[in-house]
Amino acid sequence: MPTRLVAVSGDITAEHVDAIVNAANSSLLGGGGVDGAIHRAGGPEILEACRDLRRTAYPDGLPAGEAAWTTAGALDARWVIHTVGPVFSARVDRTDRLSSAYRESLRVATELGARSVAFPAISAGVYGWPMEDAARVAVDAVRRFVAEPYDGPVELVRFVLFGPHALDAFRTAIGE
Repeated sequence: MPTRLVAVSGDITAEHVDAIVNAANSSLLGGGGVDGAIHRAGGPEILEACRDLRRTAYPDGLPAGEAAWTTAGALDARWVIHTVGPVFSARVDRTDRLSSAYRESLRVATELGARSVAFPAISAGVYGWPMEDAARVAVDAVRRFVAEPYDGPVELVRFVLFGPHALDAFRTAIGE
C-alpha cells in the first residue's frame, strides 16, 4: 500500500498518530517552538528519556540530520522521534542535512513499526529555512524514502503545520 502524504493545519501535540517527530535542538533537553510544546504536552517522561539518551548514546548531543526516539509520555502517540534540522545558510547548502532529518526520522519510525507519523516543518521556524524550500525538501525526502519497493509499516505521513503560509507551501509541494 502506498504511503499517503497530507498537510494539515494544527497542533502537533494533539495528533493521534503512532509517532510524532520533534524538531529538537541538539541538546535534546527541550527548547522553544515545537520542541518546547512537545516537552510541555508530553510531560516529564520525555525529558527523562532524553536525559537517558544524552547519558548513553548522545553525550555530545544529537547531530543535525540524525534521529532518536523516546516515549511520548502524555501525548496521544506511542513515540516521539527527535531530529535536529540544520540552521539555514544562504552561503552553505545544508539541504542534505535537512533531507536526512526526514529520512532518519522515517528510518526510526520504520524500525519501531509506526504506521502513522506526524512531522512539523523542520528547520522552517527559528532555524530560518525558507518555507517553500523546506516544504519541497521535506516532501521530496519522504517520497524518496517510501518509494517502491518500500515495504515498511508507514502508511500515513501528516505534515502538521502552523499558519496558512506553511500549509500552502506543503500542500503545493505535495500537489494537493
